[in-house]
Order: sequence, then structure tokens, then C-alpha cells
Amino acid sequence: MQYFTEQALTNREVLDKIKVKYGEQARILNKKSVMIGGFLGIFAKEGIEMSGYVPQDQPKRQILNLEEEKRKILESVNKDSALQVVLKEIKEIKASISSSNGSGKKEEHSTITKIQHILTENDFSFPYISNIIDTIKRDCTLEELDNFGAVQNKVAELIGENIAVYRDEPLGNPGIFILVGPTGVGKTTTIAKLAAMYGVGTADRKPVSVRMLTADNYRIGAKKQIETYGEIMGIPVACIETSQDLKKKIALFSEADLILLDTIGKSPKDFVKLAEMRELIDSCIGSSTTHLAVSATTKTSDLFEILQQFESFNYASVVLTKLDETMRVGNIISVFSEKNKPISYITDGQGVPQDIEKATAYRLLKHISGLTFDRDKLEQKFGG
Repeated sequence: MQYFTEQALTNREVLDKIKVKYGEQARILNKKSVMIGGFLGIFAKEGIEMSGYVPQDQPKRQILNLEEEKRKILESVNKDSALQVVLKEIKEIKASISSSNGSGKKEEHSTITKIQHILTENDFSFPYISNIIDTIKRDCTLEELDNFGAVQNKVAELIGENIAVYRDEPLGNPGIFILVGPTGVGKTTTIAKLAAMYGVGTADRKPVSVRMLTADNYRIGAKKQIETYGEIMGIPVACIETSQDLKKKIALFSEADLILLDTIGKSPKDFVKLAEMRELIDSCIGSSTTHLAVSATTKTSDLFEILQQFESFNYASVVLTKLDETMRVGNIISVFSEKNKPISYITDGQGVPQDIEKATAYRLLKHISGLTFDRDKLEQKFGG
């Protein structure tokens, strides 16, 4: 029996590859998502890996020997003197073009080069940068490219238009806001900040009735931490361990406007624990939405894995935490744009409640170093 493992960017490509190599008798045993290509985790793309086998008692399809086929073709070409003449003339034309163009590469406009450098320094992904550059080349004349300031404004607008913002308010009868995510991203502090924002109120927001629930009974000090926040803000806090506990507490807090549920931090690779948490969340009754907390300091490859592994929670948005702990947000913008994930809130410090705000594209644009643009104009367009 022959076993195989093949990878490609799509299901169709993998199946076609298996069919060509192993024939119609190939059987698929397993399929999973993997990161393909790139260098040291950079520029990798999400793809599909399939494993399976070819039954021994079935006729095997002969695997094409590409090198042998190439050799045969070249031999036939070498025997044809007319084709030899044509090939020689083509080589001479190519050599002439290369010599007339120096290195053979078209020199980029200095503005394009500068924009590429700025985006690269801010950790934007290669595909994202390519899309921006292609748009600039398509939309801007040579005269417009000479105005570097105007091009920077256009680039900032393009980036802002690619940042999706989640705008729904987490309120209902009651509204249940569930925060999930990996360990160490600051979920408990974020829950406290949201409780203060809605329960205590801000300069432009009247307070509403808020309750806090926590399922994090394992991390040392987690329960005490959220209870302390609750005491300071005068907001009731309850701890839960089971689905029945959760249903009872939601029923008890049914007259509140908003219930905030803090969950246990889970590794995206801990599938068993993630399934247990999903089962707990599924027991929520009422108007509930799940949101994924992600640290702005997370590297690109881990971002893709986190977004993928928490997909089963059907999260409505991403809460971006710890923005104050990084100097670059290009990878965040690139990955969220590629995966079409909206951002609902941004936190940038430990202060409660001041270090949280509703997400805006302008807030992330301000964090792009080296990119100068008309801040008044773009704040008006992307500021909220």
C-alpha cells in the first residue's frame, strides 16, 4: 500500500495534484489547513494538506517523468535545423534587449520605492504591499507620482478603506458580550475596561446596567482581580464553572442591559479545551455575541493560526489589545484585511477605563510610522 501527503493553496489544486500523481484509485484519509511557502514564517499563505493512500491491489497510475519528457522534447528540437535557427534568433533578440536596458530591470519611480520602504518597515505583508503599489501605479500619472505628499495621502486612504470596523453596540435584553482568546492577551483587564465604559459611563456615554461573569477560575489571582474591579466600579461579579452555572447567572442578571463574560485563556493548539469552552458558550441564552481578543504584539504566522483555530466560536469581531506595546501594526492590518475580520475595540494600556476605545481605522493609521498624511481630512473620514 502506498501512502502520500500533498499540499496546495486550494482543495481543487490538491485533488488535481493527487489525481495526476496517484490516479483515480487514491483515497483521502485526512485534510487540514497549513501555512505554505514563505521564508522563516514570512509571506506564507494558508493552504490545504491532504494525506491518504493508494490500495496495493489496484493498478497504479504511472507517475509522469517530467525530466524525461523535457529531454525528449529538446532532442526533437535539436534535430530540427529550422527550429534551431529560430531559437538562435530569439536568444539574440533577448540579448539585444538586455544590453539596451542595462540590467534588464525597469527603474522604479523614487516615490514607489519610498512607499515600499515605509510599508515594509511597518511589517505590512508582501501581498498587501503589492496591492497598494499596483493601485498607485494604475491610478497615478508620472506627474502625480512626483508629489510624494499627495501619494502618501492616497496610500493612507487605501489602507484606511481596507480596515473593517465592527459598529454594533453590545446591548440587548440582556446583551451578552463574550470575550475569548489565547492566554496572555489581557482579556480580564479588557472586560473590566468595557464594564467601566458602559457601566460607569464616559463623557459622551450614559451609564447602563452592567454585570460581569468569569469562567477563569484556574489562573492564580484571576477571580480576585475581576472581583476587585467590580467592587471599585460598583458592578456585580459572579464566577461560573459549568453550563448550568452560566444559565443560572444569566437568568439572575436578566434585568441588566449588558452581561460581560470573561473566559479562560486557551492555546489555539489545545483543541480539547477549546471544544470545552465552545460547549460552555453555546449554553448562553439571550442575545449574545462572541469576540476574539488578540494582542497587537502577535507575529504574523501566529495571527493566522489564532484566527483560524478560534473560527469555530463564530466571533463577530476582534478586540485588539496592547497596542501600546508595539511600534508596528502593518502585520495586524494585513492579516485582518486578508481574513476579512473587523475590529471592535482597541486597548493601549493598563488604565481602567481610559485605555480603551471603540476601534476606528484612523486610530491604526496614526500608528503607521513614517507615513505622513492630512490628519484632519483622514480623521474626518476614518475617525468614527
